[in-house]
Amino acid sequence: MSSADTTEEEAVPATDEAREQLLASITADLGEGVVGSHIRPGDDLWVRVDRDAWLDTARLLRTKLGFHYFSFISAIDWMPSPYGRSMDSRVDLVLEGVEAEEPQPIEQGVAGGDTRFQVFARVNNVVTNMGVTIKVDLPDDDLRVTTWVPVYPGANWHERECWEMFGIEFTGHPGLRHIYLPGAFEGNPMRKDYPLLARHVRPWPGIVDVEAMPGDDEVKS
Repeated sequence: MSSADTTEEEAVPATDEAREQLLASITADLGEGVVGSHIRPGDDLWVRVDRDAWLDTARLLRTKLGFHYFSFISAIDWMPSPYGRSMDSRVDLVLEGVEAEEPQPIEQGVAGGDTRFQVFARVNNVVTNMGVTIKVDLPDDDLRVTTWVPVYPGANWHERECWEMFGIEFTGHPGLRHIYLPGAFEGNPMRKDYPLLARHVRPWPGIVDVEAMPGDDEVKS
């Protein structure tokens, strides 16, 4: 091991009292509403909460714990794409009648998870210079969670985008409507099982002819 690696390891604290205390405060207030957590010492905190505790978590963070700065709300579909991820995606074969491959097992990120879809939000305390990421599992057959707009008004457009791209409904939102897509658009493009039909109609943008540079006799493949 090099001296640089040793120095880097020594710089990472083994514990993080500030984030451990923050997690303890969240857990003390929400109780069984906290279903998972992860602390990266000296860096970050993730807390996974029950869906019924989602709005209470926002209120707790803003009104009691000083997390007044709203960063974002988004979602993730943990299902591995049956179409692949490269320019040689199987989506072309699927559209030509070949069945898609069986999806690989779902593996959620830090703080765990029990479902394919998760919503996550990020807020910060500018006084303590700490942030926390809150995650919530959503059942595949009931993609709903309570809006954060009454607590963090800035969540409005983030939730609209999440609804549009993933099909997740934010109960109580003042106006879920499209931001990017036409009103009559069908489907949710950020879901892993949504086929990008446009690339079957025209070549993938990354596939282009390579022009020879001045002085080159031939282009290497």
